Amino acid sequence: MTEILHKLTLGKLPLTYRFLFTSFLLVVGLGLCMAGAQIMLTHGMADGKPGLSMDDIVYSYYGNRSGSKLESALTGKMKDKAPASVNITLIKWVRDDAPEAEWAKVGPLFEQHCSKCHDAESGLPEVTKLEVAKSLAEVDHGESISSLTRVSHIHLFGISFIFLFVGLIFAMAEFNPFWKIVLITTPFAFLVLDVASWWLTKFWPECAWFTMIGGLGYSLAALIMFGASFAQMWLPRWTQK
Repeated sequence: MTEILHKLTLGKLPLTYRFLFTSFLLVVGLGLCMAGAQIMLTHGMADGKPGLSMDDIVYSYYGNRSGSKLESALTGKMKDKAPASVNITLIKWVRDDAPEAEWAKVGPLFEQHCSKCHDAESGLPEVTKLEVAKSLAEVDHGESISSLTRVSHIHLFGISFIFLFVGLIFAMAEFNPFWKIVLITTPFAFLVLDVASWWLTKFWPECAWFTMIGGLGYSLAALIMFGASFAQMWLPRWTQK
């Protein structure tokens, strides 16, 4: 059995399996691209500027402790969701310690501009409710411990399965044995570093660099495995052996 597995290479696979593996890699690759786009549109706008920066990571996990989550959102990733005049009114309400007496004025603004996305089914904070809006008007301490715990276990379980199947396909590639092992194990190591960096940044903002390193590390390893697998399944150099 071991001898058969050693002889099983991507270039010698039947067409059925090559199409199966190619379809999987294409869909997973598209999913990873969408994940990257989602990061850019959420965490990447935490400082109000396009593109992922160190400030974005710090604001997302440690928080912008010079202001509240609500103000950070209104000046950052949610800035374009309402007219500037509405944002100014909401920010002034936040800076005035979110007085309940003015809810009759600002409540309808939240309802008009935020309710389409921030509803009970979305999983997002229901800012149309006074108690929720007031809690978000407090000083921004970034992601909560409960939120980090939830997102961490989802990422560790979900993404590790993606790397498992990508690694299984790449294991059949003709590649230097040492570097094959390095590439197969690297995404798992960097995934752990990536998730650990969220927790470290939550308490020590200087650790935001580890988030960048973790994401780049497993992305680069995955890209090499994707490229090598596609090449060996379809290029004549390998398929005509």
